[in-house]
Amino acid sequence: MKVRLSRHPSLVVNAVIGVVLVAGAITVYETFSSSGDGGTAAVASERTVSAQQGTVTKTVTADGTVESASTASASFETSGTVTAISVKVGDKVKKGQVLAKVDPAAAKRTLAEAEANLDAANDALDRAQDAGSDTTDAENSVTEAQLAVDDAEAGVAGTTLTAPMAGTITSISGTVGSSASGTGSSSSSSGGGSQGGGGSDSSSSSSTGFMEIADLTKMQVSASFAEADATKLKEKQVATVTWNALSGTSQSAKVTAIDPSGTTSNSVVTYGVTLTLDKVPTGAKVGQTVSVVVTTGSKENVIAVNSAAITTVGNRHTVTVVANGVKETRTVEIGLAGDSTTEITSGLAAGESVVVKTTSTSSGSNQQNGFPGGGNFPGGGGNLGGGNLGGGGARTGNGGGR
Repeated sequence: MKVRLSRHPSLVVNAVIGVVLVAGAITVYETFSSSGDGGTAAVASERTVSAQQGTVTKTVTADGTVESASTASASFETSGTVTAISVKVGDKVKKGQVLAKVDPAAAKRTLAEAEANLDAANDALDRAQDAGSDTTDAENSVTEAQLAVDDAEAGVAGTTLTAPMAGTITSISGTVGSSASGTGSSSSSSGGGSQGGGGSDSSSSSSTGFMEIADLTKMQVSASFAEADATKLKEKQVATVTWNALSGTSQSAKVTAIDPSGTTSNSVVTYGVTLTLDKVPTGAKVGQTVSVVVTTGSKENVIAVNSAAITTVGNRHTVTVVANGVKETRTVEIGLAGDSTTEITSGLAAGESVVVKTTSTSSGSNQQNGFPGGGNFPGGGGNLGGGNLGGGGARTGNGGGR
């Protein structure tokens, strides 16, 4: 049997070269697809830290707003046109001090009419008594007339607005010549004053009053805590309040109230918390924003270690102890888990070194189409190094035909 050799040995050579190139391209592709491709790779590292004897602290944080601990809303009891305003925003006032007045003319006319009706009712009662007839109806008329007089007298008094508590005027909602609605009361909160001429300590309207008064010597903070953090809060827990607008200013405070029900906004539940400041810092104003850190747990003079050094599986906690270059996995018992450190109640002594494992990520370079050079395979533009198989021609890479 005769073997016929090809008259074109260059074709055989080029075919072999093509196979080699394909195999090499696949290898390069696998290499770059696993490590290049613009992805990230996790890089693990270790360091050792020493167990220390000290304090472990657990805290929760939230943003808050400064507000007065005692406020009052003062409103006229009687409607009318404002004829006088005796104070301005920022003025300090005493309880019972006259703040403003409305025109009393209509209220005085009502009082005069009520007094006339009372006189007439008394005359009718006298006539009934003189005639020896039943005086029941006449007596009822006198009683009703007297009540009307009492109401009318209150209406006249209600044309003068007085301060229901001592404090600072924080807002005035009207001007001289404007109309003031008569709500019949003023409202106060957190220790606000009782009735002082033009108002009382209860509210009959949800709207703000003609004037707002606040005790600026007693400040508190209102903050909203996430529901998971709110479950850890209790009254009398200590906190630190830091002012955003007052550089370097912070003040101690205590939790004084926690809302029993939460508020939902955008599917997020928060609970309102009130904190009383131990002292009002210089420059503190109502409405300023603050950061609140509440201490929910603290253990002093305990063995503590970086929380990242502890491995927990179920109820079992372990650390890797390093002594004389030798690593040992040791079971420990833990106590309070703080913000960055955890209390060790047994299994570890102060000064012993433990391993902390850290993981970082690194980004690989982004390769166009998975290979350097911009093409599908190394070369920069063709399918296999510039041409279809090597150079630029259909097969041989030289541009020739067969």
